[in-house]
Amino acid sequence: MRPVRLPLAVAALLLAVACSSPEGSAPTPEADPPATRSSTPVPTPERVATVTEAPDQATLDRRLIDAAWKDDLPRARRLVALGADVNAKDDTEQSAYLIATSEGHLRLLDLTLRHGADVGSLDSFHGTGLIRAADRGHAAVAGRLVREGVAVDHVNELGWTALHEAIILGDGSRRYVDTVRVLVAAGADLRLPSRGDGVTPLQHAESKGYADLTTTLRAGLRDVRMSQRDADRRLLAASARGDADAVAVALRAGARTETRDEHQRTPLLLASANDRVAVARLLVHLGADPDALDDRHDTPWLVTGVTGSVPMLETLLPARPDLRIRNRFGGVSVIPASERGHVDYVRRVVRTGIDVNHVNDLGWTALLEAVILGDGSRDYQEIVRTLLAAGADPGIGDHDGVTPLEHARRQGQTAVTAILERAT
Repeated sequence: MRPVRLPLAVAALLLAVACSSPEGSAPTPEADPPATRSSTPVPTPERVATVTEAPDQATLDRRLIDAAWKDDLPRARRLVALGADVNAKDDTEQSAYLIATSEGHLRLLDLTLRHGADVGSLDSFHGTGLIRAADRGHAAVAGRLVREGVAVDHVNELGWTALHEAIILGDGSRRYVDTVRVLVAAGADLRLPSRGDGVTPLQHAESKGYADLTTTLRAGLRDVRMSQRDADRRLLAASARGDADAVAVALRAGARTETRDEHQRTPLLLASANDRVAVARLLVHLGADPDALDDRHDTPWLVTGVTGSVPMLETLLPARPDLRIRNRFGGVSVIPASERGHVDYVRRVVRTGIDVNHVNDLGWTALLEAVILGDGSRDYQEIVRTLLAAGADPGIGDHDGVTPLEHARRQGQTAVTAILERAT
């Protein structure tokens, strides 16, 4: 349904606000680098419009489509607020929603879904957004769409479903394997042949020599019927051992993404703790919670600070974990990572906006842990430098008021002492 166009006075007021104040947006896992920030608004057509010039509906819709092609999320937000229709199509049957699906613009897709995107909308080939996403191997978009109830087995004018397009037009690489796993988990018909040639998805994969896709499809084709309890149990076991195909099959059989084991660990937490990245990608695509707490007060995100896995960190960030959640010691993920000498992890996590000066229940910051529990070696020296560069305060002492510099001197960490002396 097309949104009702705002009255002229309301639209004009919104335009004036857009001209006078920065665009608001939801917090993202990674902060923009300072160099990209500007206090000067970008001079878009919406900003230069006067209070007496409210764009008509066609102009708003056209500008939204243009913003979608450019993945200009702030501009798209403003246009939607002014009444632009996320389902409005141009003369090539493209809409902001459909563009987001084909181009893999996940945050733009979320915006369109929040504002009434029609997941049944079809493009010029009578294909759904899911087919367009599968064509490009956008597994995250595919996962988002199946969670919204898109028709998984819709057939377009070419006679292909999303599964056919992922195999026929894909290259068999990881992103297409991930996409096919999403479709298997979502219950796609794995036996449905492509219209016209009568070739099944498995036959297409075999003919192209796509070994990984063939393995995934064969796993999904096994007609394993099981109870909800057995499906959940298999999902947990497969997540822990890193069998992404078995995870897809268990979900296909009805397993719940947030099922728990005897320690209240979810499949995603088990995958994170065991560094099963392929499994975690699939679960994140299907909406698994990165903040689910177990009986030790660990979450999938918190565990990455212990393992130090940067690939897992990158996998979980699109799920927008809460960086403020504390572990059983009252710490955030950068603290155990600093304690354990996970240099690459610390370098990456400080760019997410995590609080590098957070104090845990022991009264220690990440900087204090790197000194007190570290050994002063090169890895710990680099962690100290990284934390300081990210804004860590060397003046924060422990419960007794002892600073990192004083601890470094007491422990004979000469190189670390020199680094901290330069910072104080």
